Amino acid sequence: MTEPTSGKLLLIHSHYGTPPGLFDLAMQRGDAIIVREKDLTPEHFAQAKGLITTSHIDQLNFLALRPHLEAFLARGGNWFFNGHILRELVGGLKIYQPIIKAKRADLVLTRINEHPIFEGVDQPSFEENKGVAGFYGRGHNPLPEGGLVVNGIGPDNLPIDWEWSLPTGGRIFSHAGNDIGGMGGPNPNHALVAPRIIAWTMGEL
Repeated sequence: MTEPTSGKLLLIHSHYGTPPGLFDLAMQRGDAIIVREKDLTPEHFAQAKGLITTSHIDQLNFLALRPHLEAFLARGGNWFFNGHILRELVGGLKIYQPIIKAKRADLVLTRINEHPIFEGVDQPSFEENKGVAGFYGRGHNPLPEGGLVVNGIGPDNLPIDWEWSLPTGGRIFSHAGNDIGGMGGPNPNHALVAPRIIAWTMGEL
């Protein structure tokens, strides 16, 4: 399916605090819109080219909007998903698998396949935030058939980050952890990947 040449960057704000820093960065583009999840309508999906959701989304609510989400993807839309897949929001997605009683070795991050979002980034630098391991993620959303593993976690390189080009059209990037671009700390790589996430979501990367 041909990628849509125009449309909004739809940013779903799913909690009552201030929007995450990644959303503030995206709003500088002029083609982005922040919508509180409680106000989300099918029309928002119809007008979107790219979609970014946080780990706070109400997946039961999103499940009710599945036909509109799938139509958005079928038009060639891109969805950057942060968090744990707890419902089959799109056909082919599988439920999040946590690492049980994770030890430090289970939280080691490894680049499996290069990806433009992480180009030149030392992936192990994400393993700790302010000296504490596990903020990046503690499990994985299982890889859909035909998906590409980007980053693995633990000795088995479980797919904590992957990209999937759906057979029906569109792309999903899944990060099975805290919101990338929203984690604090002195690591400059957080600031490096944030604009790339936005560019990927809008089909520019």
